[in-house]
Amino acid sequence: MAVRAVRGATQLEVDERDQMLERVTEMVLDVMTSNGLDVDDFISVVFTATGDLHSEFPAYAARQLGFGDVPLLCARELEIAGSMPRVVRMMAHVETDLARSDITHCYLHGAAALRSDLTRVRSVPDR
Repeated sequence: MAVRAVRGATQLEVDERDQMLERVTEMVLDVMTSNGLDVDDFISVVFTATGDLHSEFPAYAARQLGFGDVPLLCARELEIAGSMPRVVRMMAHVETDLARSDITHCYLHGAAALRSDLTRVRSVPDR
């Protein structure tokens, strides 16, 4: 079993608590499904949010999914001129038998544009 990092990102349309919880839940579940992971496979998760998001801690959505024993951390994303607004990112450290090249990183909604260079990106367009 190897330790791997898996990335994800999603963009909110508005800074509202319900949408924060919905989008982060969707991102975490997509990372899990796309990589065949269970909560017990997670070692830790770091969430970042852009400075324009204040409605809820992204980690709260993971807690609601059963991540109570997994160390979670929330932080602010760097504020770089011209960067995409209303984005939550995650980097999860997991135990998996997947090779690094087989990890699927999940970029959802507008955040799919952040990593168009990855060939195994699973993206969900805005509804």
